[in-house]
Amino acid sequence: MSTFVLAYEPIIRLAAFLLVFAAVAGGERLAPRRPLQLSRLRRWVHNLGLTALNVLLLRLLFPAAAVGVAAWAAAQQWGWFNVVEAPAGLAIVVSVVLLDLVIYLQHVLFHAVPLLWRLHRVHHADLDFDVTTGARFHPIEILLSMLIKFAAILLLGPPLVAVVIFEVLLNATAMFNHGNLRLPPRLDHWLRWVVVTPDMHRVHHSVADDEANSNFGFNLPWWDRLFGTYRDQPRGGHQGMTIGIHTCRDPRIVARLPGMLWLPFRRELGTYPLNRRSWAGPGEGRGPQRVVEQEKGRDGR
Repeated sequence: MSTFVLAYEPIIRLAAFLLVFAAVAGGERLAPRRPLQLSRLRRWVHNLGLTALNVLLLRLLFPAAAVGVAAWAAAQQWGWFNVVEAPAGLAIVVSVVLLDLVIYLQHVLFHAVPLLWRLHRVHHADLDFDVTTGARFHPIEILLSMLIKFAAILLLGPPLVAVVIFEVLLNATAMFNHGNLRLPPRLDHWLRWVVVTPDMHRVHHSVADDEANSNFGFNLPWWDRLFGTYRDQPRGGHQGMTIGIHTCRDPRIVARLPGMLWLPFRRELGTYPLNRRSWAGPGEGRGPQRVVEQEKGRDGR
């Protein structure tokens, strides 16, 4: 079984990615939640170009990826489940849940540490919110995320199958919850008890600081409720909210691959502390211009 998983893991993940991407993209065409500001083709070329660059970089640096680390940990008897005997089904379920918790904590960390936020803001700077946003991350963030995942695997010692399931679920749910999808309200209400829905995660991409510093979950929605970072709806409604970062609204920067790669190194975009969870008053978060002016005032520029 382990040999099969190692041999076919890239094919399994690619097949799942293509299937879910096609399903979400098709749903966006049939029932879009919001109109897009920029052309779909323009954004997709650059967002998916960044995704392809990340995949190439990961395969060059870490050919065996996370499942290879899990196989190595098993051979060395490293990690909890490689030392303590547990039923296979229980080990798989617990491993998937705990790895998802690691991703939640990592996401919070990338908002809390200014240097890490500089990398993560490439994801948030997208002026629209659709399936390609779910795969839009700076290469350095992708590498750091993979190293954090490796460390978690070495400590946990999850079964190889659990790692593959987790990777497939994480990629699939990231595309789903970034989808520009209009779900029936009742369906969304019940779904967000078991998985992060597009309406739930879209709040996290608001320009308003207090809204963006909520709903950090990518797959399981329980962590936000447990740790007090859950927010049900955006203040101005999903049609009225502004997507992106209030200090960077130039499509020449945030919607082009060269601009995305250079974005972490731009000095004028300011900081984004995690504890900025309050709302200053009417106007903030409802339009980028007012918030940009307020941000400049706070930073003394």
